[in-house]
Amino acid sequence: MGVRLMVVDDHRLLAEALASALKLRGHRVLAAAAPTSGAAELVVSRAPEVCLFGTASPAAPGVFDPIARIGQERPQVAVVVLGPVPSPRGIAAAFAAGAAGYVRHDERIEGVERAMLKARAGESAIAPQLLRGAFAELLNPAAQPDDEGRRLLRMLTPREAEVLVRVAEGEGTRLIAAGMDIAPSTARTHVQRVLMKLGVGSRLEAAALAARTGLLERAAANGGAPQGPYAPEGTPRGTQQGPYVPGQRG
Repeated sequence: MGVRLMVVDDHRLLAEALASALKLRGHRVLAAAAPTSGAAELVVSRAPEVCLFGTASPAAPGVFDPIARIGQERPQVAVVVLGPVPSPRGIAAAFAAGAAGYVRHDERIEGVERAMLKARAGESAIAPQLLRGAFAELLNPAAQPDDEGRRLLRMLTPREAEVLVRVAEGEGTRLIAAGMDIAPSTARTHVQRVLMKLGVGSRLEAAALAARTGLLERAAANGGAPQGPYAPEGTPRGTQQGPYVPGQRG
């Protein structure tokens, strides 16, 4: 028997594509909408059995507030989060808000369908290893909150950090290539790696995440390069080409 559901994502095209795929598999899609901030109003008015809640930033403050409201006003609705694999704290936040499941956004349609059916049946729809990490974080939260900007910056190489700063300034591939004296194809590869490491799907999302977490300020203050394990050997920390000033090119 098909599931009566709603698909909500910050990217309307993704929501509509997933909704179309699920319709073809016999499910009744009541709505495919964006952004996720309006999910609670839609769920309250349509009362689906399952709500698929897509987000690219599960660690962002308040991202799961709509799920908490759904739990208060429509507790019978099972919400399954679709997103990247975040830190255990991000998954824990989803479950703490009342989510019934968490599925990687690169999961096959069969996996999404299984998660929907499990959530509708009142079961937890999440891979065991992700669930263990989430419970560990809920039971033993870190004494101090993560410095998300610092954590993200340490994932990037110096060149990728500079690319992120340039992306946030609105530079296209050709401008990035010219400013860094590299080929456009190389610049494009750097951009794709930055998006992959940050777990986002577009340059706009990368810029928004960088600004929200303080990553952009850290990258700019360090001349586009992180202080730490990726600093070039023999280079004094904090002095890799001096501080970066937005809009200024050396």
